[in-house]
Amino acid sequence: MAVKEILLLGNPKLHETSSVVEKHELADFMPIIEDLHDTLMDFKSKYGAGRAIAAPQIGVMKRIIYMYIDKPVVFINPEWEISNHEKMEVWDDCMSFPDLLVKVERYKACTMQYRDRDWEKKVIQATGDLSELLQHEYDHLDGILATSRAVDDHSFALRSQKHGKGNYE
Repeated sequence: MAVKEILLLGNPKLHETSSVVEKHELADFMPIIEDLHDTLMDFKSKYGAGRAIAAPQIGVMKRIIYMYIDKPVVFINPEWEISNHEKMEVWDDCMSFPDLLVKVERYKACTMQYRDRDWEKKVIQATGDLSELLQHEYDHLDGILATSRAVDDHSFALRSQKHGKGNYE
Protein backbone atom coordinates (compact mmCIF):
# COMPACT_ATOMS: atom_id res chain seq x y z
CA MET A 1 0.00 0.00 0.00
CA ALA A 2 2.04 2.97 1.25
CA VAL A 3 4.71 4.17 3.63
CA LYS A 4 3.01 6.47 6.11
CA GLU A 5 4.46 9.30 8.17
CA ILE A 6 5.32 8.17 11.69
CA LEU A 7 4.00 10.54 14.34
CA LEU A 8 6.89 11.92 16.37
CA LEU A 9 7.36 12.70 20.05
CA GLY A 10 5.39 15.84 20.87
CA ASN A 11 2.43 14.96 18.66
CA PRO A 12 -0.64 14.95 20.96
CA LYS A 13 -2.27 12.08 19.02
CA LEU A 14 0.37 9.74 20.48
CA HIS A 15 -1.25 10.28 23.89
CA GLU A 16 -4.76 9.30 22.81
CA THR A 17 -6.34 5.97 23.70
CA SER A 18 -7.20 3.82 20.69
CA SER A 19 -10.59 2.23 20.17
CA VAL A 20 -11.28 -1.45 19.52
CA VAL A 21 -11.69 -2.86 16.05
CA GLU A 22 -15.14 -4.33 15.51
CA LYS A 23 -15.46 -7.50 13.43
CA HIS A 24 -17.53 -5.72 10.76
CA GLU A 25 -14.67 -3.18 10.33
CA LEU A 26 -12.01 -5.81 9.65
CA ALA A 27 -12.01 -5.52 5.85
CA ASP A 28 -11.62 -1.74 6.15
CA PHE A 29 -8.38 -2.21 8.10
CA MET A 30 -6.61 -4.59 5.71
CA PRO A 31 -5.07 -1.64 3.80
CA ILE A 32 -3.96 -0.14 7.14
CA ILE A 33 -2.21 -3.41 8.01
CA GLU A 34 -0.36 -3.21 4.67
CA ASP A 35 0.56 0.42 5.45
CA LEU A 36 1.92 -0.68 8.84
CA HIS A 37 4.03 -3.33 7.08
CA ASP A 38 5.35 -0.88 4.48
CA THR A 39 6.08 1.78 7.10
CA LEU A 40 7.90 -0.69 9.37
CA MET A 41 10.01 -2.06 6.50
CA ASP A 42 10.87 1.48 5.36
CA PHE A 43 11.92 2.44 8.90
CA LYS A 44 14.00 -0.74 9.20
CA SER A 45 15.80 0.01 5.92
CA LYS A 46 16.59 3.58 7.03
CA TYR A 47 17.54 2.94 10.67
CA GLY A 48 18.51 -0.74 10.79
CA ALA A 49 16.00 -1.28 13.61
CA GLY A 50 12.31 -1.85 14.03
CA ARG A 51 10.41 -5.00 14.91
CA ALA A 52 6.86 -3.74 15.41
CA ILE A 53 4.62 -0.73 14.99
CA ALA A 54 1.27 0.24 16.52
CA ALA A 55 -1.47 1.79 14.40
CA PRO A 56 -1.55 5.02 16.48
CA GLN A 57 2.03 5.71 15.36
CA ILE A 58 0.69 6.36 11.86
CA GLY A 59 -2.35 8.27 13.15
CA VAL A 60 -4.84 5.37 13.05
CA MET A 61 -6.41 5.31 16.50
CA LYS A 62 -7.36 1.63 16.53
CA ARG A 63 -6.05 -1.27 18.62
CA ILE A 64 -3.78 -2.86 16.00
CA ILE A 65 -0.13 -3.87 16.31
CA TYR A 66 1.92 -5.13 13.39
CA MET A 67 5.06 -7.13 14.21
CA TYR A 68 7.60 -8.56 11.79
CA ILE A 69 10.46 -10.53 13.26
CA ASP A 70 10.62 -13.87 11.45
CA LYS A 71 7.18 -13.53 9.91
CA PRO A 72 4.36 -11.00 10.04
CA VAL A 73 2.00 -11.12 13.02
CA VAL A 74 -1.03 -8.87 13.32
CA PHE A 75 -2.44 -8.26 16.80
CA ILE A 76 -6.00 -6.93 16.70
CA ASN A 77 -7.55 -5.83 20.00
CA PRO A 78 -4.71 -7.33 22.07
CA GLU A 79 -4.94 -7.72 25.82
CA TRP A 80 -1.96 -8.66 27.94
CA GLU A 81 -1.47 -10.26 31.31
CA ILE A 82 1.60 -10.47 33.46
CA SER A 83 2.95 -14.03 33.37
CA ASN A 84 5.65 -13.38 35.93
CA HIS A 85 5.98 -10.36 38.23
CA GLU A 86 9.76 -10.30 37.79
CA LYS A 87 10.90 -7.13 36.03
CA MET A 88 13.89 -6.10 33.95
CA GLU A 89 15.41 -2.74 33.05
CA VAL A 90 15.92 -2.10 29.35
CA TRP A 91 16.94 0.77 27.12
CA ASP A 92 13.74 1.20 25.13
CA ASP A 93 13.69 2.74 21.69
CA CYS A 94 10.76 3.87 19.59
CA MET A 95 10.07 4.76 15.98
CA SER A 96 8.33 7.91 17.24
CA PHE A 97 11.66 9.15 18.67
CA PRO A 98 14.32 7.31 16.64
CA ASP A 99 17.41 8.83 18.24
CA LEU A 100 16.23 8.66 21.86
CA LEU A 101 16.73 5.74 24.25
CA VAL A 102 14.74 5.57 27.47
CA LYS A 103 15.56 3.28 30.39
CA VAL A 104 12.31 1.62 31.51
CA GLU A 105 11.19 -1.29 33.63
CA ARG A 106 9.20 -4.02 31.90
CA TYR A 107 7.92 -7.41 32.97
CA LYS A 108 10.17 -10.30 31.95
CA ALA A 109 7.20 -12.34 30.76
CA CYS A 110 3.69 -11.66 29.56
CA THR A 111 0.83 -13.38 27.79
CA MET A 112 -1.03 -11.59 25.03
CA GLN A 113 -4.46 -12.59 23.76
CA TYR A 114 -5.56 -11.09 20.46
CA ARG A 115 -7.39 -11.64 17.21
CA ASP A 116 -5.45 -12.19 14.00
CA ARG A 117 -6.27 -10.78 10.57
CA ASP A 118 -8.77 -13.64 10.07
CA TRP A 119 -10.50 -12.71 13.37
CA GLU A 120 -9.27 -15.96 14.96
CA LYS A 121 -8.47 -15.84 18.68
CA LYS A 122 -4.76 -16.30 19.40
CA VAL A 123 -2.49 -16.33 22.43
CA ILE A 124 1.24 -15.70 22.57
CA GLN A 125 3.53 -16.30 25.54
CA ALA A 126 6.42 -13.86 25.47
CA THR A 127 9.59 -13.57 27.50
CA GLY A 128 12.62 -11.28 27.47
CA ASP A 129 12.95 -8.99 24.46
CA LEU A 130 9.66 -10.12 22.96
CA SER A 131 7.81 -9.44 26.21
CA GLU A 132 9.35 -5.96 26.37
CA LEU A 133 8.42 -5.28 22.73
CA LEU A 134 4.79 -6.33 23.15
CA GLN A 135 4.42 -4.24 26.30
CA HIS A 136 5.91 -1.24 24.49
CA GLU A 137 3.56 -1.57 21.51
CA TYR A 138 0.55 -2.21 23.75
CA ASP A 139 1.34 1.02 25.61
CA HIS A 140 0.96 2.90 22.30
CA LEU A 141 -2.64 1.67 22.10
CA ASP A 142 -3.30 3.34 25.45
CA GLY A 143 -1.48 6.57 24.56
CA ILE A 144 1.51 5.79 26.79
CA LEU A 145 5.05 6.44 25.54
CA ALA A 146 8.27 5.01 26.95
CA THR A 147 9.18 8.56 28.00
CA SER A 148 6.35 8.33 30.57
CA ARG A 149 7.76 5.07 31.91
CA ALA A 150 11.34 6.26 32.40
CA VAL A 151 12.96 4.79 35.52
CA ASP A 152 14.02 8.27 36.64
CA ASP A 153 14.93 11.65 35.21
CA HIS A 154 18.42 10.40 34.27
CA SER A 155 17.10 7.57 32.11
CA PHE A 156 17.42 9.23 28.70
CA ALA A 157 20.22 8.90 26.17
CA LEU A 158 20.80 9.65 22.50
CA ARG A 159 21.34 6.61 20.32
CA SER A 160 23.85 8.62 18.30
CA GLN A 161 26.00 8.97 21.45
CA LYS A 162 25.97 5.27 22.33
CA HIS A 163 29.39 3.76 21.62
CA GLY A 164 29.33 0.05 22.19
CA LYS A 165 27.37 -2.22 24.41
CA GLY A 166 27.18 -1.43 28.09
CA ASN A 167 27.89 2.27 27.69
CA TYR A 168 24.60 3.14 29.37
CA GLU A 169 24.31 0.25 31.83
